[in-house]
Amino acid sequence: MNVIDGLTTIKERLDEQGANEKTLKYLDIFIERAKTPGASNAGSPTLIQLMTLLMRNQIAQGNTIIYNDLARLEETLRNAASDIAARKAAEDARPVPKSKKYYKELKEKQAKDEQG
Repeated sequence: MNVIDGLTTIKERLDEQGANEKTLKYLDIFIERAKTPGASNAGSPTLIQLMTLLMRNQIAQGNTIIYNDLARLEETLRNAASDIAARKAAEDARPVPKSKKYYKELKEKQAKDEQG
C-alpha cells in the first residue's frame, strides 16, 4: 500500500467516525509531506503501522483530542484485524472432506495389510 493511499484512507475513516477538525488537519499535514517527490513512492505495509507512527508524533502526543481520535481508530482497526484473523483460523481449522481416491487407496492398503 502506498503511504498517500494509507493516509487518505485513515483520514476518511476518521471523518466517518466524527473526528475533530484538528485531527483531520493533522492528517492533511502528513498527506502533503507524503506527496513530496522523495516520499511519494514510500510504501507502508499496514494501516495499523501508519496509525502507530501518527500516534508517536509529538503533535499527537501533545494534543489529547488528536491522540484520542487516532487511538479510537487504531482500536477499531485492531479489532477488525483480529476478527479477520479469527475467521481465517476457524476456516483453516474446519475439516476438509477427503476425496474418493483417498478412501479407495485406504481400502486397497487395508486389503493388502490383511493379506500380508
